[in-house]
Amino acid sequence: MHAFIIEDEQLIARSIEDMLEDLGFTSFSFARSEDAAVFGAGGDKIDLITADVRLLPGDGLRAVEEICKRRKIPAIFITGYAEELEERAPGVTVIQKPIKAEELAEAVRNVMGAAYRENA
Repeated sequence: MHAFIIEDEQLIARSIEDMLEDLGFTSFSFARSEDAAVFGAGGDKIDLITADVRLLPGDGLRAVEEICKRRKIPAIFITGYAEELEERAPGVTVIQKPIKAEELAEAVRNVMGAAYRENA
């Protein structure tokens, strides 16, 4: 399974990668800005997106919305601004930073459903 990690802090991106690897993900791509995310998502077979909301530069929510115009992809937002995101986009899956592995695992199971259980 392939995860696309949109995060402007490299250490956090690598931490998310490690947690997802423990959950059975085998390949990863990364973007650090909104534009890089939208541009970089074009060629990959993405099974899951994780995205920070506040990127320097850009906005993770806008990036995910643009990517998902082409194809619906499960997404988890990982942010220090969960309340702000829930106001902007009710119903999205949000994990508050700092990230806990158990919370990420539960969120992956919830957003991917049967697709995750078949590939895990």
